[in-house]
Amino acid sequence: MAATAPDLTVYVSGLSKGVATGLRVGFLVAPDSFIGAMERAIRVTTWNTPVLTTAIACSWIEDGTVARLEDRKRDDARARQALARRELAGLQVVGHPSSYFAWLPLPEGARADRIAGTLSRQQIAVATAEPFSTAPQTPQAIRVALGSTDLVTLATTLRTLRRVVIDDQNA
Repeated sequence: MAATAPDLTVYVSGLSKGVATGLRVGFLVAPDSFIGAMERAIRVTTWNTPVLTTAIACSWIEDGTVARLEDRKRDDARARQALARRELAGLQVVGHPSSYFAWLPLPEGARADRIAGTLSRQQIAVATAEPFSTAPQTPQAIRVALGSTDLVTLATTLRTLRRVVIDDQNA
C-alpha cells in the first residue's frame, strides 16, 4: 500500500513477533504530514520504551542481526510449508511460502467443527474458519499453525490431520 499511496499510508511494525519475543520495540513510518499527529498520539497513549531494549533493537538493526534472524525464520517457515504440502498431499494447502500458517480448505463432505473436535481429543489444536470469516456462510476450512514445534512432531501431527480430514470426508 505504501508504494501505491505513500502520502496516505502509515506503516506500523515491531520486533517482538518476527525477531525476538522479548524485544518489545515498535516503530512506524508515516508521511511527513502525519508526523505531528503521530507524535502526539504516542505521547498520550504510552510513556516510553526501556532504554536498554531500544538500544539493543537499534544495535541489532544497524549491525544486521535483525536481518539475519528474519532470514533464519523465513528459511524455517519455508521448510515447514514444504513439509505441510508433503504431509498433506492430496489436500489443498494455501499459504505464503514463508508463513508459519497454512489454510486448509476442506474437501466436499468434510466439516471443520468435527475435524477440530476429533483433533482436540488427540491433543492437536487447530482453528476453524469461523473466527476469520467475514462471509455470511463460513467456509469449511482449517487454519494450521506450523511453528513452535520440532519438525518430526510437526510431520506426525500433519499426517494425523490428513487422516482425520480424509476419514471425516468419507464419514
